[in-house]
Amino acid sequence: MSDSLEKRTAPIALVEFAKSKIHQVLMNVKGVEFIMISSTDGFELASLSRVNTYNSTKLAAVSSSILAMVGAFLGEINLSGCQSISLDAQNGRAILTSVPTAKHPMVIVTLVSKDVLLAQLLNGLKDAGNAIMQQDYSSIAHKSP
Repeated sequence: MSDSLEKRTAPIALVEFAKSKIHQVLMNVKGVEFIMISSTDGFELASLSRVNTYNSTKLAAVSSSILAMVGAFLGEINLSGCQSISLDAQNGRAILTSVPTAKHPMVIVTLVSKDVLLAQLLNGLKDAGNAIMQQDYSSIAHKSP
């Protein structure tokens, strides 16, 4: 499998694991309306929605571009390792969270209402991202000779 194709996709077991982790965030954090895991090059891997149906294909592509632009901006000001971006609007927030796994880097896109408990959400996203990274690392370690 080529490197670019490998970044666009992930093993089914890893995607299912990631989906279970974002499902926990959706169920445990009041105010989460939509959550998606996508590849860093803008392809949806899994999404869950509580209320609205969003165009997840477009959201995955745009989120990937935003994360890349912010990463370039941070590089210009000598900051590295963009972990998350929060976009605040009058009627809600969008949180983009990097999941820099070794082989299959991902982005968690979360759309929430204005009344979400931000600390609870960020903690849930951090826990989900760490669990996904650990799962990806474990799958690579098991394949090594």
